[in-house]
Amino acid sequence: MATALFVSDVHVAGERPATTARFLEFLKSEGARAGSLYILGDLFEYWIGDDDLGALDGDPLTRQIAAALRELSVAGVAVYFMHGNRDFLIGAAFCAASGARLIEDPTVAQVAGIPTLLAHGDTLCTDDHDYQAWRRVARSEDWQREFLAKPLDARRAAVGQMRERSKAVISAKPAEIMDVSLAAVNAACRAHGVRRLIHGHTHRPAHHDFELDGVTCERWVLPDWYGPGGYLLVDEGGARLVNF
Repeated sequence: MATALFVSDVHVAGERPATTARFLEFLKSEGARAGSLYILGDLFEYWIGDDDLGALDGDPLTRQIAAALRELSVAGVAVYFMHGNRDFLIGAAFCAASGARLIEDPTVAQVAGIPTLLAHGDTLCTDDHDYQAWRRVARSEDWQREFLAKPLDARRAAVGQMRERSKAVISAKPAEIMDVSLAAVNAACRAHGVRRLIHGHTHRPAHHDFELDGVTCERWVLPDWYGPGGYLLVDEGGARLVNF
């Protein structure tokens, strides 16, 4: 059985070159030996639109990461990408440049023969009402149309302001409301008929076993890459978190 790798919350950004280097090395080593790679959101610290890829004043990191993923895809590794809360504006142009296939959040995939629910994880944080309200606005066609109509430099400035506001808001919130709601986890697994869930977003890597309708289920939370980083590996031996 081919190995499946899962990552999220890499948060590639110009101010974090060590993370970029670590991710590129991961693609060349662990990634190249895998059968599939699932990126479950927040690959980038922010994404201001696919037109940033080809613009003369665009971020060169966008092209570098896209090229590295394209190399992996051409080599035969199936690359899947799911939107996160930071890079939900990634679209068809990035997927064409990187060879990644865009998948819905959530989606059910067969992983080692087990139907597995994949999600970024932010939709499960239902106790954070302010964030869920903002998410509905940011995912609307009207907001995205208005944002993408702005020049690239104006979008960068707007994202910078949003990031600063987000830091202030997060620092004032109780930590527990920014974690997933167990009721939301149960509802998602029940609705999709699965007993395994993989997600990121919360930056709380762990393996949780829980009972749902008399059946033992498992939830894997992926590590973020603000620190050393890591990934989830699933093969014939089962699933295990790997930290760098």
